[in-house]
Amino acid sequence: MPIQESIAISVPPSLIFQIWGDVANWKRWDPDTKESSLEGPLRVGAKGHIVPTKGRGVPMEVTECVPDKSFTAQAKVPLFSMKFEHELATHAEGALVTHKVSFSGALSFLLGRIVGAQVRRGLPITMASLKRYAESKAAEAGKKSAA
Repeated sequence: MPIQESIAISVPPSLIFQIWGDVANWKRWDPDTKESSLEGPLRVGAKGHIVPTKGRGVPMEVTECVPDKSFTAQAKVPLFSMKFEHELATHAEGALVTHKVSFSGALSFLLGRIVGAQVRRGLPITMASLKRYAESKAAEAGKKSAA
């Protein structure tokens, strides 16, 4: 069963997608990410690496991507896989952002519980941090265009 969190953010969905595409700066809004990288733009087949603040780094690959709508990345280690789905919808306030995390593989019964507990605790914090980050970026852009 996936772990899921949604939040309304007062910015256009395109800005959220831009933030997602700036993979090297995920650590600015995701307190559970120490480092992240992607070879090239956010697109299907792009490969990268993510290092959580707790634990080891893992390779990741973008398996689905619809610009300004969604992307999915998968991180795999032997016998265990984590799937991270990111979705956008238009909302009265701007964007409704949903992140889902699911686990599979032979060790998912064990590692899924351990990693899942961390994700359940951290995902609401990450989403609130993304909201603050995106809304501050939108406010900065508004100030620049007004000047």
